[in-house]
Amino acid sequence: MQTVQISLNSIEKVKNFVNTIARFDCDFDLISGRYVIDAKSIMGIFSLDLSKPIDLSIHCEEDSTGEILEALQPYILSE
Repeated sequence: MQTVQISLNSIEKVKNFVNTIARFDCDFDLISGRYVIDAKSIMGIFSLDLSKPIDLSIHCEEDSTGEILEALQPYILSE
């Protein structure tokens, strides 16, 4: 499992994000405070406070993590 901070501060970003992660056969969770939702659920994402950074947990095989992180680069906040 790997966790990164992402920003989804517009409706267009949310739609593109969900379309991007839907291509991967992995589980993704978004964590905001005490709430954990399925990152592939567009309705769930809109229930979160999108004005703040959100933690994204990626649950998949280690060898595919690099490809996923590359696809998610537009959403990941630089550390």
